[in-house]
Amino acid sequence: MAEEPDKDSKTEDPTEKRIADAIEKGNVPFSREPAVLASILAMLVVAAFFIGPGSPKLAQSLAAFLERPGEWRLDAGEDAFRLIGHVAGIAFLFLLPLFLAFIIAGISASLIQNPPRIAFKRIQPELSRISPKKGMKRIFGAQGWVEFAKALAKFAAVSGVVAMLLRTQSGWILLSLQAAPQALPEILLKLAMDLLAAVAVAALVLAAADFAWSRRYWWLNLRMTRQEVKDERKDLEGDPIVKARRLSLARDRLRRSMMAAVPQATVVITNPTHYAVALRYEREKDAAPVVVAKGQNLIAQKIREIAQEHDVPIVENKALARALYAQVEINQMIPPEFYAAVAEIIHYVMTRTRQAISGA
Repeated sequence: MAEEPDKDSKTEDPTEKRIADAIEKGNVPFSREPAVLASILAMLVVAAFFIGPGSPKLAQSLAAFLERPGEWRLDAGEDAFRLIGHVAGIAFLFLLPLFLAFIIAGISASLIQNPPRIAFKRIQPELSRISPKKGMKRIFGAQGWVEFAKALAKFAAVSGVVAMLLRTQSGWILLSLQAAPQALPEILLKLAMDLLAAVAVAALVLAAADFAWSRRYWWLNLRMTRQEVKDERKDLEGDPIVKARRLSLARDRLRRSMMAAVPQATVVITNPTHYAVALRYEREKDAAPVVVAKGQNLIAQKIREIAQEHDVPIVENKALARALYAQVEINQMIPPEFYAAVAEIIHYVMTRTRQAISGA
């Protein structure tokens, strides 16, 4: 069995393949603190927009139990269940915004960190997960001490913020004790909102720090030895199937990029059927017209179709289309020998566009 490389020997940054393999296996950087921050913000939003307006309705709904208790029969078990169901329904409607806010906040915190993906590797049973030795290593290892330090930092930060808030609000809290009973719910709600806002500020700082640390720690764990980099490069370059796959992916990316750029083109010059070259010229941005897409046969046909769908002018010039296709690459400016011919076409297109606008 091969030994695990020493961390000190992992001096090389992870390759794209190493990162892609880790993500495919479900090994992605993840921080718990953004979810905590999102939950606190969700409680703050609910307290600000739902609890205040909803409290009178809740009090009115429950008033019948105190004002007219005789109207509720409790002669049998069915009566008790009916009463419990009624109270549970009222409480559910009151707490529903909080539940929804927690769900949305939790999902959003996860989506912001990493896009959703299914990683079957993460749900496969592994004996190492129930190994006492591995568990002790996780608890008392470097990562365990880091988590312990983060927990202490969170406790100290939140405690400090709460203590500062209570100290600054102590006079107001003492005065509120002498307020009318009807004003106590509003006073308690304001105090809770101030407390949540202060804790949210502390949680924001902790979440940002932990988010950066989790990604840095994930990156460090993916570092490789020089031998691993050499072996990976040898495997990739020596496998013709992998090389062909890489070339195919590169062509697909280039084709998608070209097609996405056609709607922003100024003009498309065609052969008219075998070649198509899309040019973009923006006087403030481009020193000379730029080829944003080109193709033969089926690709040329696709370029013309996209141009027609987005009202991009199409001009037929067989010699110019063939020459531009052969001599100019994607995202390159045309050479000076094409300036006169292309300028004439662009001038014609702009003149026709202005005439169409003035005629409309």
